[in-house]
Amino acid sequence: MKKVITITFEGTFKKYYFAAMPGLKIGDFVVVETVRGQELGRVVGEEKEIDDSEVVGELKPIIRKATEKDLESKEENRKMKPELLKKVKEIVSKSGLEMKVLEAEYALDKSKLVIQYTAEGRVDFRELLKSLASEFRTRIELRQVGPRDASRIVSGIGPCGRRLCCSTFLGDIQNVTIKMAKNQNLTLNPTTISGLCGKLLCCISFEDKIYQEMRAKLPDIDDEIETEKGVGKVVAMDILDESVTIRYEDATEEVISMSDLEEE
Repeated sequence: MKKVITITFEGTFKKYYFAAMPGLKIGDFVVVETVRGQELGRVVGEEKEIDDSEVVGELKPIIRKATEKDLESKEENRKMKPELLKKVKEIVSKSGLEMKVLEAEYALDKSKLVIQYTAEGRVDFRELLKSLASEFRTRIELRQVGPRDASRIVSGIGPCGRRLCCSTFLGDIQNVTIKMAKNQNLTLNPTTISGLCGKLLCCISFEDKIYQEMRAKLPDIDDEIETEKGVGKVVAMDILDESVTIRYEDATEEVISMSDLEEE
């Protein structure tokens, strides 16, 4: 068993385990070492013990509880981001490389500049790295991300009219399959079941469990059901409404709620 504390970072709702440090409480800011360099995180879960199997990779320690200077550095970096991103894009544009820069951000102590981008294929950015290092005088890390992560970074409005789930509350981006869409009786039209990233909508995944539970209460298509009007065949269903469409031998149809059938 290992003692851990749960931390999140600005711009993501994903939760990470770090080795517990005494004296911390929910809401405290801490400085930790990540693959991006030193970052400012926020405690969102109290200290607890977890099984070793729940720890992926090395459990990193918390460097320190954030000081006033750390918070000022974070705010300074935040204010610099728009101009920093603009400058990085200008340098990339001059390089002529086929890549789209999404985000550029310094590590807390400015020891590293992390640039996230998308590209259709592999990019030879050796010369670009030299130009960036010469301009910013720090270590440069270029990180290529996929369509889903790109949408999370850029954000936007989904077909439902709300901000994208991936940029508001989703921690881990789940695997989404066509089977899930079929389970929910969705029209398998790419324009209606795909998000701004071009991939299947994330909501199909996290809504799938409740659809499965509700679907289990309904009969299958072509099942025969006896009603007050006689025996009919199930030809359609509305999972959320928990109702089915029955077709009788005379070709007439009727929508029946499953709760009405249970009462009968």
